[in-house]
Amino acid sequence: MAADPDALNRRAELAAYATETSACTRCRLASGRTQVVFGVGDPAADLMFVGEAPGFHEDKQGYPFVGQAGKLLDQLLAGIGLTRDNVYIANVIKCRPPGNRDPQPDEIEACERHLFRQIELIRPKVVATLGNFATKLLSGKPTGITRVHGVEQEVTLGGSRVLLYPLYHPAAALYTPAMLSVLEQDFTRLPELMGREIAPPTPLLTPVAPEPAPAATVQLGLF
Repeated sequence: MAADPDALNRRAELAAYATETSACTRCRLASGRTQVVFGVGDPAADLMFVGEAPGFHEDKQGYPFVGQAGKLLDQLLAGIGLTRDNVYIANVIKCRPPGNRDPQPDEIEACERHLFRQIELIRPKVVATLGNFATKLLSGKPTGITRVHGVEQEVTLGGSRVLLYPLYHPAAALYTPAMLSVLEQDFTRLPELMGREIAPPTPLLTPVAPEPAPAATVQLGLF
């Protein structure tokens, strides 16, 4: 089967955008990073994971999820018959915050354009958000992960309709057996979500001008 020219073009655009982003200086994190951690995996994946930010190991190696949380993510993927080669993995923030602190709102605002451009080029069917920061950013809602994990919703991201599927962050589940159990259960639904058909957004109806009201008539004896 011949390769899809559109898919090949988007792959090339993603690679070019990764090169462009490697020199990003849009926020203060640029001064302390070793390198930009853009993303890794299949540029045409149906399933995309979005985490929070690079940690120490990610900053050194240039790949997301390479520490203990990454090993757990690999195990979870293996449990549903997938590997990193079958998905795409990225973060909200592309540079490591000092001391692995939480990203600041202005840093998220400065970096979010990179993530939305990735989603636009990859066109995944399912975007699985890992933890609070990714879930709140991509859902556009302040609800925390403990209330929305495992509950999919259709949203428009990067110009396409996708299923947004919030999950606990593997780093948070590493040392909390109950949370790990929930994460494993939520993960088992991913194959079904990837195969689900997503309806295109309903087009807006053109407003119909109301018919002019009939001329008023005077009726006696009503008041």
